[in-house]
Amino acid sequence: MSRTDNVAKSDFYELLGVSRDASDQEIKTAYRKLAMQHHPDRNPDNPDSEDKFKAASEAYQVLSDAEKRAAYDRYGHAAFNGGGGGGSPFAGAQDIGDIFGDFFGEMFNGGGGGGRRASRVQRGQDLRFDLTGEFVDAAFGKDVDIQIRRLENCGDCHGTGTASGRGPVNCQKCQGRGQVRYQQGFFSIARTCPACAGVGTIISDPCSTCKGDTRVQREHTIHVKIPPGVEDGTRIRYQGEGDAGRFGGPKGDLYIFLAVKAHPFFERDGNDLHCIMPISFPQAALGAELDIPTLEGETKLIIPEGTQSAREFRIRSKGIPYLNEHGRGDLIVQVMVQTPKKLNKVQRELVRQLADTLTVENTPTSRGLFEKMKGLFS
Repeated sequence: MSRTDNVAKSDFYELLGVSRDASDQEIKTAYRKLAMQHHPDRNPDNPDSEDKFKAASEAYQVLSDAEKRAAYDRYGHAAFNGGGGGGSPFAGAQDIGDIFGDFFGEMFNGGGGGGRRASRVQRGQDLRFDLTGEFVDAAFGKDVDIQIRRLENCGDCHGTGTASGRGPVNCQKCQGRGQVRYQQGFFSIARTCPACAGVGTIISDPCSTCKGDTRVQREHTIHVKIPPGVEDGTRIRYQGEGDAGRFGGPKGDLYIFLAVKAHPFFERDGNDLHCIMPISFPQAALGAELDIPTLEGETKLIIPEGTQSAREFRIRSKGIPYLNEHGRGDLIVQVMVQTPKKLNKVQRELVRQLADTLTVENTPTSRGLFEKMKGLFS
């Protein structure tokens, strides 16, 4: 009995190192690993590796076929010895290169697809455009025109890539199959055709304008609509506005990335706006009516008598519109009592007189208690 016979009698699942309930993908991955390890091209003059490679190939050929796998699960090796039905798992196979061509194409040719021709049709590339907008434009929306450079189908050859307009012709080296075969002893190995890169066709008379690429660079104007309420970093997709595909392939997409400039004094928090408004001590103590700026002009804010520094006032619906929804956020104004750095003689005397009538106990307190005490003076 030969080494091959001994190996062939091993359990197919154990031989591939997978469980009996392994998925098709798990079986494929396990076989690929063993085939890479024991392939004769990588182990010349090593009969043991050749035997293991043949055994792994036999196991995969059975377990990758749903009917053969079911028969093997039920009858074991007897399923292919004449009694259980089916004969040898290699019965009817035209040659070993055809059985494993899909794997060899991927392993030794960078995933070229083995027995299948690579597709010449290619989808166009996606494009990115960075658009910087003003704070107000992001809040209320704006329409702008941008200029982009993209690949479009060549007008001279109508996207065929050839001067004659007939398009690609069959590759003579592989006869249009996309592969060439090499005989290495017992094995027939299929590799991607180097002349056509596995496509099966070549451009024999390239267009002088696009040099056979089928596309040329052109400037294009895109009308961009910035919706109200967008934020910094928002991405807008324009389907089919990217590079043209090749040989009938679909166009790519255009992605607009928005960068929003900072506002001089408004800060955005979600859909709310925040700002700080300085007020004087008399305004805080006696109350006042202030003109507060918004994104749409000024509005009135009533400061009640005895307002404490850092108090916040909420002005409804003066914030940022909700994106793709109705309604807006609020404007939150925080007032800060401003202490004058310099006083003239008259002002100093008036403040001194006021100080004589006011008493504040200057003793330390916790932050939480201080917040509660502020409410007594509001």
